[in-house]
Amino acid sequence: MNDLFNIDDDILKKSDEALRLCSDRFKNIDEITEYNQLKVQKAFIDNKISESYFASSTGYGYGDRGRETLDKVWAQVFGAESALVRHNFTCGTHTLSTALFGVLRPGDKMLCVSGTPYDTIHNVIGITGQGMGSLKDFGVEYSQVELKNDRLDNKAIEEAVDDSVTMVYIQRSRGYELRPSLSVEEIGKVSEIAKKKNPDVIVMADNCYGEFVQTHEPTQLGADLVAGSLIKNAGGGIAQTGGYIAGRADLVEKCSYRLTTPGLGGEVGATLGHNRELYMGLFYAPHTVGEALKSAVYISALYELFGYSITPKYNEPRYDIVQSLGLENEESLVAFCQGIQSGSPIDSFLLPEPWDMPGYDSKVVMAAGAFTLGSSIELSADAPIREPYYAWIQGGLNFHSAKICALLAAQRMKDRGLLK
Repeated sequence: MNDLFNIDDDILKKSDEALRLCSDRFKNIDEITEYNQLKVQKAFIDNKISESYFASSTGYGYGDRGRETLDKVWAQVFGAESALVRHNFTCGTHTLSTALFGVLRPGDKMLCVSGTPYDTIHNVIGITGQGMGSLKDFGVEYSQVELKNDRLDNKAIEEAVDDSVTMVYIQRSRGYELRPSLSVEEIGKVSEIAKKKNPDVIVMADNCYGEFVQTHEPTQLGADLVAGSLIKNAGGGIAQTGGYIAGRADLVEKCSYRLTTPGLGGEVGATLGHNRELYMGLFYAPHTVGEALKSAVYISALYELFGYSITPKYNEPRYDIVQSLGLENEESLVAFCQGIQSGSPIDSFLLPEPWDMPGYDSKVVMAAGAFTLGSSIELSADAPIREPYYAWIQGGLNFHSAKICALLAAQRMKDRGLLK
């Protein structure tokens, strides 16, 4: 390694120790990856995917077989009735917003049961940003069930769900919180509880960062609707943009009317040559997620050995690709992110600095030297500049490139006298 990168011997010794600690978890990740890869491969075979499906459509995009069949492949992989997979979803928040506005109507009530949701969805719901066209502006009521000891409070959820609740909303990943991410089994239990109280309730899961981390998806254990981004797990590091919605056919159809227009829905939309990368991204996604999980497990083990607070620990179950790392002060937080950036294949020469990032309520420092701007299946590290000064790390197209980034981050911290 030191033929190419100058890493101190004591850091390399910690790295070797971390790798030994991770060996059993790596085997488990490989087993999940293999199952998910076979699941995706079977869907490609069953739907008779051919090169002709990669052809570009223009204008209205009527009769685009590639687009229509990709939806079918996606639905099969997710165990859903239907899916809407499009390159013109601009990000995960846009995709989630399309789903929420697609199925909720004035007078409906949305109940988030996983505490306060991720920062960028606040304006969509109307928690902040009233007057911007939020759900609240359109007469959709919102309430939430707080977590209990950082876990879902199923008793409180059961009490909160009644005939007035239209949608139970669950955020699978932790966002900028230290609470654990949610398993598909936990989401399934919420679905069971909610539908027992109100059989007509819609259970929707924000699936960002969670795709292919387990062998099943929330739609296979009771969720009616899931949505996510293609520049996270589900695009395999190949999709350049886009998002997906999957679930009950009637709900997905309503979402398609929000994406385009009532009456046209998913029947229109030129693919402009993006079909190939969306198919290929889905095919690569299970393997790429496995590499990202290995990267997170290794970083967890390495920095625990250095003496930092981490969550989840390297040997704990994982239900998303996010790793949280407590760096204790702003200087260490920024140095860590700058070290991650220094090993990135793109823009390695830049120094990330805290800035006022749109959609966030405090300054954010972000390391993201990615082939696709904002891609968080590629290794990135970001953090709001606020106590307790945790970095949130996600992604890694391949484990070995993420490993050197983690070591360079430790080296930068040590060079500045900040590493424990």
